[in-house]
Amino acid sequence: MGVSGSGKSTLARELAVALEGAFIEGDEHHSAESRDKMCRGIALCDSDREPWLDRLAELMDDMHGTAVLSCSALRRSYRERMRARVTGLRFLFLDISFSEAVARVAGRLHHEFPATLVADQFATLESPVGEAGVLHLSASKDSACSMKEVMQWLSAPDGAGY
Repeated sequence: MGVSGSGKSTLARELAVALEGAFIEGDEHHSAESRDKMCRGIALCDSDREPWLDRLAELMDDMHGTAVLSCSALRRSYRERMRARVTGLRFLFLDISFSEAVARVAGRLHHEFPATLVADQFATLESPVGEAGVLHLSASKDSACSMKEVMQWLSAPDGAGY
């Protein structure tokens, strides 16, 4: 979880492979209306995000086995909404600076999320640091280092000690 440009999809794909689980790209499950809004530089609101979060939680809950989801889950209420539907759900928070997120998003080709919306995501973000079942990672860490930390965290009961 985290703002756009933090590396959620990249890490989630790698993690799904390592865990021999399914990868779910959250961005692929936005409604057509939400995609259109984002393409036009209009920030999504709760009424846009809630049905999307419900779809993602349903996909996760329907999985038989391990599933890894890339999803912004910016507000605590969004994370709680998903936790209520998905037993044992944990979150990896990829923390990134505003300037780095803008640079990464601006450098993407063929992506519907414009860099102009990064500021809105930072304004919406409610840090999950301190929430149970959340691992806080720096988005600037290299992939191998992040994966090692994630695998250690996942092997600990309920992320104990992190």
